[in-house]
Amino acid sequence: MIKGSEEVEQKVLEKIVPDKNDRLRLETTIEELKTIVQKHTQKIDFPIVIELVGSTAKDTYLRDNLDIDLFLCFPPSTSRGELERIGLSIGRKVLTKREECFAEHPYLRGEFKGYKTEIVPCYKIESVSQKLSAVDRTPFHTQYIQEHLLESQKKEVRLFKQLLNGIGCYGAEAEVEGFSGYLCELLVLKYDSFQNLLLHTQHWSYGKQLSLHTGAFPRFDTPLIFIDPVDGDRNVSSALSKEKFDFFKKACIKYIKKPRITFFFPSKIKPWSLDKIGKEIGEKKFFGLKIKKPEIIAENLYPQVRKAMRSIVDLCIQYGFPIADSFFHINNDSVYIVLHPKKSKISEVMIHMGPPVDLKTNADNFVEKWINNPRTIKKPFEKDGRLYVEIKREYVDVKKLLEEQIRNLSLGKHIDLIVQEGFTILERRDLFKENLCMLWTEYLDKKMPWER
Repeated sequence: MIKGSEEVEQKVLEKIVPDKNDRLRLETTIEELKTIVQKHTQKIDFPIVIELVGSTAKDTYLRDNLDIDLFLCFPPSTSRGELERIGLSIGRKVLTKREECFAEHPYLRGEFKGYKTEIVPCYKIESVSQKLSAVDRTPFHTQYIQEHLLESQKKEVRLFKQLLNGIGCYGAEAEVEGFSGYLCELLVLKYDSFQNLLLHTQHWSYGKQLSLHTGAFPRFDTPLIFIDPVDGDRNVSSALSKEKFDFFKKACIKYIKKPRITFFFPSKIKPWSLDKIGKEIGEKKFFGLKIKKPEIIAENLYPQVRKAMRSIVDLCIQYGFPIADSFFHINNDSVYIVLHPKKSKISEVMIHMGPPVDLKTNADNFVEKWINNPRTIKKPFEKDGRLYVEIKREYVDVKKLLEEQIRNLSLGKHIDLIVQEGFTILERRDLFKENLCMLWTEYLDKKMPWER
């Protein structure tokens, strides 16, 4: 037992466990949705089985945070093109505020009677070994949890999900890089209860291996490895980043030491004033790239923004501008990638190291390249058995480097297109604006969510 946790967790459960009215409204809505979808599937020449999956089917959903996930299970003989066409067509007829998403094939996300709802086409298979796409195994996940999770453990799952919600680690989507709902359920199955799970978590290290069955572990280079009990070749925790793994461990250790309801329901972060931000930043130099936000779903946007940030940092380092820190911010219409270079301007001349002189071919090529190069200040010379040359840098100002080289980088499929249309390099004075106070607050506020 974690000392002082019982009262806290009881209060949390009162907030997150659905009551009779919540359940009745949800169940009525699901039945109505199934009926409408079935009317559409009956017009198709072959049978399509409708299956409810996810947390609503497993009764592990949170009162104010749930999705209705309805799978349309097609016969394996259906072509991929037909599966996609029919699945999307039904989704468009049923859902409002919809958007097309993509896993291995497209599906629809939207709303039905006020509930976030997904309608996903998949193949109806008899075993996971027959899967034709990754989503085909999802009904097996639902079935496994329904058969193995005890009624008493459902509240343990809900507590765990809400803790992760509170610390920003719930969700396997690219925006979060955290714990999926299915992983939460498996962890409770593994450790029996919420508290026992947290007590074990504090001792985890990178590469921790977990499974509900005995046997060899496939190799995965991820912070946490949990072998899927319905598909032994799959790591359920593959989406979990090292950052979120470390943060989760830290939160668990702090909660065990001093349980508080703010771990589950933290106060919202309040934007700092420009004066406070300016005082905290001091004289540090910052530069930013501002582009129009691509009109793509978050699952595609966030990986591309992270890739773009890494590419820009690598570019700066390549040209002699080491980066002390970097971060990004996405709002309704723009993406900002912000850099804190250790130096924004560097010397015009640099010593460029060549190969050892005893590697004759390499040495000759080095001399040939630089002997009459217009950038050469001092011709190739030998020192301690290696060749060097003194050359003029291509860039001495990081802003000019970014302005001239950004378009030459591989930043991500959609971001590349946006950058070709146009971008803005922002200096410090351009970044300290009222509309960017939240950007700076999120970067500078070192308080943990539960401390706010």
